[in-house]
This record gives sequence, structure tokens and C-alpha cells, in this order.
Amino acid sequence: MFANFLIGLREGLEASLVVGILVAYLVKTDRRDQLPKVWLGVGIAVVISFAFGAALTFGPRGLTFEAQEAIGGTLSIIAVGFVTWMVFWMAEQARNIKGELETRVDSTAGGVGLVVLALLAVGREGLETALFLWAATRATGDTLAPLLGALLGLVVAVVLGVLVYRGALRLDLRKFFTWTGGFLVVVAAGVVSYGVHDLQEAEILPGLHNVAFDVSGTIPPGSWYGTLLKGTVNFNPRTTWLQLVCWLLYLVPTMTLFIIRVRRPSGPVTSTLVAATPDQTHPSPTITEGHPA
Repeated sequence: MFANFLIGLREGLEASLVVGILVAYLVKTDRRDQLPKVWLGVGIAVVISFAFGAALTFGPRGLTFEAQEAIGGTLSIIAVGFVTWMVFWMAEQARNIKGELETRVDSTAGGVGLVVLALLAVGREGLETALFLWAATRATGDTLAPLLGALLGLVVAVVLGVLVYRGALRLDLRKFFTWTGGFLVVVAAGVVSYGVHDLQEAEILPGLHNVAFDVSGTIPPGSWYGTLLKGTVNFNPRTTWLQLVCWLLYLVPTMTLFIIRVRRPSGPVTSTLVAATPDQTHPSPTITEGHPA
């Protein structure tokens, strides 16, 4: 549940910040008449994301067991690819989002282009969230708790986004995306392992019965600590050699590259999200850089 809460929180906050930047920029530039187009794009993105999630959940039903496992394993690996790209992209671009979005708003000149901009900006986050939540939920073997965790994360993200827009909250984006990104890499490694297991059960990959370790007696899947490990890092007490190798091949280089990336010097600055405008009339989420004390 915690892993899904974190996914919902991180992706929801990204989407909330995007919407806040778009709305604040339109208000600041006296283009309030264009706001309904932003909300229309956001609404369409939300509907598409829910429809995509429903298709992932109910689409494979009626297929053979092997076909379901093949689809599940393949989509799990794809989901890991998306979340890995998202983690590294946000680590690189967190401070540039505001400027890029404002430039795109100016280039759309309103109209349908603004609807499409909001749709693409929010829809990308929604589709990534739906796919990775679906994969993470399958990996835990539960349905209700992970979905509740994701919903709670999204609600908290929206509240934080509103507080940031209103100027009532200051967030250190660099720390937020660094810590959540590192944890999501660990979660994604577990999804890789689960996806490999699905492909083994579909008889696409070999080695289903070549078990590297089986600690089910020590860590029963139904125990509270077994459930905790499964729900947070997708730990499987019975793991095949291929699962273990793929888990290591993903986790070690990906985490190493991520740590190198976030520790790379980028000048003596800290990234923070604040709400301010030159005339202080309307709050405007802004990425600022300041020298640390």
C-alpha cells in the first residue's frame, strides 16, 4: 500500500504542479478566459487515464492463463521502463518545468492548442501512473489496499498542489524527487522480478522451477512482515534464479546511475517551489534557486 501511495503522491504532485503553473500563468497574463480550456484538457486526461486503467484490469479476462501471464509480464516490464524514464527525467528537468510550460502556452495562442497542451501534460502523468499502479498491484497480489493507497496519495498530492498554488506551502523539489525517485527504483526492481516470473509462468522465459531461494517458512507470505515487504518492495519469498539475476541487473546499475545523477554538481543552489508573482496579485508556482546557508 505504501508503494502505491508514493506512486500516487509523486505522479499526482507532478500533475498538480503542471496544472498550477498553467493556471497561474494564464491568470498572471490576464487570460482567465482561457482557463476553461485548461480544465477541459485536464478532464479529458483524467477520463483517458481511468479508461486505460480499466482496460488493463478487465481487458485480459477471458484469455487463457498463459496469455494473461504473458500480457501481464510484458506490461510490467514496459511499466518499469516508463517509471525509470520518469524518475531520471524529473531529476534532470524539475527546475525547468515552469519555463517550458509557459513557453508552450504562449506558442499555442489559446484555442484547441491549450486544451491539447493540458491534455498531454497531465495525460502523460496519468497514463504512466495507471500502468505502473496496475503492474505494482499485480505484483502484490492484492487489489483493494494498493488502490486505496494510490487514491490517498493522489488526494494528498492535490491538496499539496493547491497549497503550493495558494502560497501556503514551500516544497524542496530536489529532495522530494530524489528520495521518492530512489524508492521507486527499488519498487521498480520488484516489478521487474514479478514481470519475469509472469513470463516464466507463460512459458516464454525458462527456469520457473530453478529456485534461487525459498524463505516462505521464515517469511510467510500471509504474515504482517511478509505482506509489508510485498507491499513496499514487491519481495517474493520464493524467487527463481532468473528473477534474482534480472532484479540485480536492473537495481544495481539503475540505482548507481541515479545516485550519480542526483549527486552531480549543478552549482551551489537548491530547488524550491514557491508561490509569487512580480505584483503579488496572483499566486504563481515558481521554481527558484537560492544559495544554501
